Amino acid sequence: MVAWLAFAQDDIPGKKIPSVTMSAPEIVSITRGKPGTVSLHFRVERGFHVNSNKPKSEFLIPTALKVNPPTDIIIGKVSYPAGEDKSFPFSPDEKLNVYTGDFSVDVVVRPLASVIAGKYAVHGELKYQACDNAACYPPKKIPVDFQVKVVKGAAPVRRNPRQSPHIHS
Repeated sequence: MVAWLAFAQDDIPGKKIPSVTMSAPEIVSITRGKPGTVSLHFRVERGFHVNSNKPKSEFLIPTALKVNPPTDIIIGKVSYPAGEDKSFPFSPDEKLNVYTGDFSVDVVVRPLASVIAGKYAVHGELKYQACDNAACYPPKKIPVDFQVKVVKGAAPVRRNPRQSPHIHS
């Protein structure tokens, strides 16, 4: 019954439901065998905040990106922005580290040197917990999808080994 009530609240007219949205990312060209960075842009709905990737309490749910790359594409470092320390009416003596408004997460992507040039879709999800000035809401996940264009790049330069200047008979 309690679960139904929590679910039913989502359908109450006039009740604002917290959300985070993702802007459509640009397709980034990355040379195979080399790393490249893809910037993913998110927006927290006005009137809400989400915990940063490094909240100040172990009991808070961090904003976290999970990426499932296709075969032969490696995901490297995921860089989150620094959060903003803010206090809220529900806990005025404690500052929370949060994201509000727009924030970006950078993902290092490295196609293997053997991957075939072309466009590759990368899928994942962003997990977050949104709060307003009065309460926190259950954690949510939104799908994260972006494409990378893998390009061949310059052919490797091959040098012949140095030859001896001496003539051998």
